[in-house]
Amino acid sequence: MGPTAELAPESSILKLDDNALESAMSYHELNAMINLWSADGKMQIEKDKLAVHKYFLDHVNLNTVFFHSLRERLSYLVEHQYYEQQVLDQYSFNYIEKLHNLAYSKKFRFETFLGAYKFYTSYALKTFDGSRYLERFEDRVVMVALTLANGDERFATHLMEEIISGRFQPATPTFLNCGKKQRGELVSCFLLRIEDNMESISRAINSSLQLSKRGGGVALSLSNIREHGAPIKQIEGQSSGIIPVMKLLEDSFSYANQLGARQGAGAVYLNAHHPDIMRFLDTKRENADEKIRIKSLSIGVVVPDVTLELARNNEDMYLFSPYDVERVYGIPFGDISVTEKYQEMVDDPRIKKTKIKARVLFERIAELQFESGYPYVMYEDTVNAANPIKGRINMSNLCSEILQVNTPTTYNEDLSYANIGKDISCNLGSLNIALTMDGGNLGQTVDISIRALSAVSEMSDIESVRSIADGNAKSHAIGLGQMNLHGYLAREHIHYGSEEGIDFTNIYFYTVLFHAIKASNQIAIERKQAFDGFEDSKYATGEFFQKYIKQVWAPETTKVKEIFKNAKIAIPTQHDWEKLAKSVAKHGIYNQNLQAVPPTGSISYINNSTSSIHPVASKIEIRKEGKLGRVYYPAPFLSDDTNEFYEDAYEVGPEKIIDTYAAATQHVDQGLSLTLFFKDTATTRDVNRAQIYAWRKGIKTIYYIRIRQQALAGTEVDACVSCML
Repeated sequence: MGPTAELAPESSILKLDDNALESAMSYHELNAMINLWSADGKMQIEKDKLAVHKYFLDHVNLNTVFFHSLRERLSYLVEHQYYEQQVLDQYSFNYIEKLHNLAYSKKFRFETFLGAYKFYTSYALKTFDGSRYLERFEDRVVMVALTLANGDERFATHLMEEIISGRFQPATPTFLNCGKKQRGELVSCFLLRIEDNMESISRAINSSLQLSKRGGGVALSLSNIREHGAPIKQIEGQSSGIIPVMKLLEDSFSYANQLGARQGAGAVYLNAHHPDIMRFLDTKRENADEKIRIKSLSIGVVVPDVTLELARNNEDMYLFSPYDVERVYGIPFGDISVTEKYQEMVDDPRIKKTKIKARVLFERIAELQFESGYPYVMYEDTVNAANPIKGRINMSNLCSEILQVNTPTTYNEDLSYANIGKDISCNLGSLNIALTMDGGNLGQTVDISIRALSAVSEMSDIESVRSIADGNAKSHAIGLGQMNLHGYLAREHIHYGSEEGIDFTNIYFYTVLFHAIKASNQIAIERKQAFDGFEDSKYATGEFFQKYIKQVWAPETTKVKEIFKNAKIAIPTQHDWEKLAKSVAKHGIYNQNLQAVPPTGSISYINNSTSSIHPVASKIEIRKEGKLGRVYYPAPFLSDDTNEFYEDAYEVGPEKIIDTYAAATQHVDQGLSLTLFFKDTATTRDVNRAQIYAWRKGIKTIYYIRIRQQALAGTEVDACVSCML
């Protein structure tokens, strides 16, 4: 296997005594022991290390194809259509061998059984019949680095080191597909808008099929489509509304998947003031008629500020015909600020409208969230107030963290493009907060990560969907995420949601933002190119930087001051921001969007992280993994010493989670996938209160709602397969 030909690189994980080696227990049984207390009342987390060892000994080593040398291995993989020759041709064999040796010298070891199991089940290259492994973790990391570095040896070396160290982890599509001959795209998910015409609807369905088969999840905005009963060619009562479109999309996603490796997944968003909003929500009712019931398609509601104000005052809310709004204003309904135009549209007799009680809408939303976790919520005006880019954001994605401007595509009578609009790609990857803080050079880690994600964007020219290809080429938009916040806080003996926890979150994200913009600015300088539309952005005018230049951002607690001091990580000063703002004004930034925090799933396990920046749902998570059954995943750094700092998300409660996310949100240009957790005593009123609290705290989106009853009953809400990276 490459430069290290021995079959058991994991054999040095532990110095096992003879009794342990002779044990007849399987790796699955050893893993299960971590959920049991020892006779003296101690945790048995160390049993998971034994499970990792046994997994390699009894399974991985026995099912890995052996090669005598790296040259033999690469030749075989290229000849048999496993690896891309073009990737390897960018480098000399001597360099590739050197990079492999360097990767193996790092002595990478999986910290948990689930991490190892996930990697070999979901990421490692296998023979076409799926029976044997052709890669170890180091091999996959090297191929990712070689692919994204595009011939740049220095960058490839730095990127390999960031990934092998665990500081940076590319998203699943990138980590899974880089360098493979038979592969999908490197992109996590896509966002498409639909206009109010059959050409746009049919193109959206075709685009969803094309994108889904390439391995990406797809979200679509339905807000512009005329409502049920609206006129077609001035004949009243002809439109079927949005439900049939949802049905067509659901069938499309069920049909298309990436070589069976990732199921197709879709989401649809609708403005709260669309006349079909109640029908839209009813599609997720457990007792909904099969004619309208939507099973696998995720749904999200776009909520303007005026909707919440009307609910607070217990007033009626008007729902406006998208057909009439576009006819009156000359632009699609989704591009209108309902809050700004609300009274004007209410008073305009040309716009057909109906009304419902605003509180009834929010009660319905809360009821559905109890049943299914849906719908997602996007606070439209909060999102657009924080948006530094010219244009309007009117939807999000499958996991509610992507927030970018889109523009419409129009068609000629022969269905050719009259004007290609701007749709959205999600080019994602995440930092492990604990390991990034340990690394001592946060600036370099962020810089390498921004460059890697920019490479993902540049290598993702999806010509079958021109609006996606054009939007990606113009924006170079990326989403640098974060994970392992709770793990890091627990290791440092800080309670999640405490004053110190929120203080750290604030300063960490503040510092990452500075380095992300600095990295993007440096790329713009090197390439003499900024993203399309930079000159109309708040970055160009300097408005974006004012809150960082005009006030001091520094730790407020002694503990957080010591953390950054001991980690030797400099916190940017006002002078640093002034200097950066001048450079950005002069040279621009390469990436239209820089940060987005997804609900990391699989990559959290292989990276030994807590998911995203929310608290753990359980100290020892229980997952069902195919034929293997129950698998146990201990929280990173969990021990008798850190146990008390791992209060679970249901006990932490929604307010502390919201406070933590609010601290991070102010430094993230896009969104953060926020899941709220409630005890089994919660009511729909508690959910509504949390939603209002989130809105007041400046939260942009809410992903799932989780009730402890569901977790205890083993109820599983479908995960976001595109962004749970």
